[in-house]
Amino acid sequence: MDVTETLNDGLKREYKIVLTAAELDEKVTQKLKDAQPEVQMKGFRKGKVPLAMLRKQFGKSVLGEAMQETIDEAINSKMEETGDKPAMQPDVKMVNEDWKEGDDVEVTLSYEKLPEIPEANLDGLKVEKLVVKAAEPDIQEALESLAAQTQDFEVKKGKAKNGDQVVFDFVGKIDGEPFEGGSAEDFPLVLGSGNFIPGFEAQLVGVKAGDNKNVEVSFPEDYQAEHLAGKPAVFECAVKEIKSAKPASIDDALAEKMGAETLDGLKTQISERLEAEYAEATRMVMKRGLMDELEKRVDFEVPQQLLDAEAKQIAHQLWHEENPDVEGHNHGEVEPTEEHISLAQRRVKLGLYLAEVGSVKDIEVTDAELQQAVMREAQKYQGQERAYFEFVQQNQGALQQLRAPIFEDKVVDHILESAEVAEKEVSKDDLQKAVEALEA
Repeated sequence: MDVTETLNDGLKREYKIVLTAAELDEKVTQKLKDAQPEVQMKGFRKGKVPLAMLRKQFGKSVLGEAMQETIDEAINSKMEETGDKPAMQPDVKMVNEDWKEGDDVEVTLSYEKLPEIPEANLDGLKVEKLVVKAAEPDIQEALESLAAQTQDFEVKKGKAKNGDQVVFDFVGKIDGEPFEGGSAEDFPLVLGSGNFIPGFEAQLVGVKAGDNKNVEVSFPEDYQAEHLAGKPAVFECAVKEIKSAKPASIDDALAEKMGAETLDGLKTQISERLEAEYAEATRMVMKRGLMDELEKRVDFEVPQQLLDAEAKQIAHQLWHEENPDVEGHNHGEVEPTEEHISLAQRRVKLGLYLAEVGSVKDIEVTDAELQQAVMREAQKYQGQERAYFEFVQQNQGALQQLRAPIFEDKVVDHILESAEVAEKEVSKDDLQKAVEALEA
């Protein structure tokens, strides 16, 4: 077999592979000989079928198999020889498309290899870390929000208004017939909460205890129950009680409802939660600062194939964010802009660099870390956690999507260990502006 390099330009490589007819025939003959002891045909004892008959019976299928195996062996051998790691799946094409048995086989192998990643000079690497403390007004705001969420209601006379709780029985009907899941008794609904179908709560404003009210609404077109989506319905409502919200009290009783022993204990919990949220945001800002510094210090050629694929993905994702009403991918091709290409260049370069650092430093994502990520993600699918677990176990791509950010964060932490991190105390508003700047 003859393998000749036909292109060596930057990261691009191309080889011409020629498998002679004699070599291919030898390979086929050997495969038939290897299979001969196990073959049994009518009129012959097992293992005694003549080679010529085997070739006539199985020659064509073995020929294709032998051709594929030999070409794959040649490709793998060349990769081992050069040490190249293709950036994407290599492109293998048949040169003589009119090939027939007895001809030499000619194919081309072309790919872009991953670049050699130089070790970046991290001397003098400085990163700023914003620090935000939970301020008393923020803690008080959180307390007031909790009190509002856990407020009690007391029976009142008169008509219901927004903010009041209406206790009622209802029966929902479509075309005059009750539908499954459309009925309830003694249901408490806070008017203005937005918990019911759009337009439902507004029609209960002004009712009083003892009233019967028919509420006419239409289910949204995107309603989760497909058999109800877009359909008009009538809810026959029997109002039993109108209740007004009692003034929320911020005291030890509220703390006990929230699982704390005292109000001071609840304040401490809120402070810790707020500062944990701030810490997550400050890490995002610090990570961006680190990436900005690394981009200045890391320099190597990026595979064009990776750059093109990333730019298209960015353009496609941003297009869908700007066109949220379009579901699926049944739309015209989205052409990347210069801005998309620039962002792709940064992402690919830094991604390759972080991957190299992680490889050199033997940084790995543990099974426990990956399992925790799976569990966190599963919590987003309430009621369907088991189905999500099964999906992830059967989908290596989904697992990789969960593993990648964990790996990246661990590499970032490793790099930060050698950086000079300067803490800067700022306000919550300053942190918010810094986060908004990232999104911009």
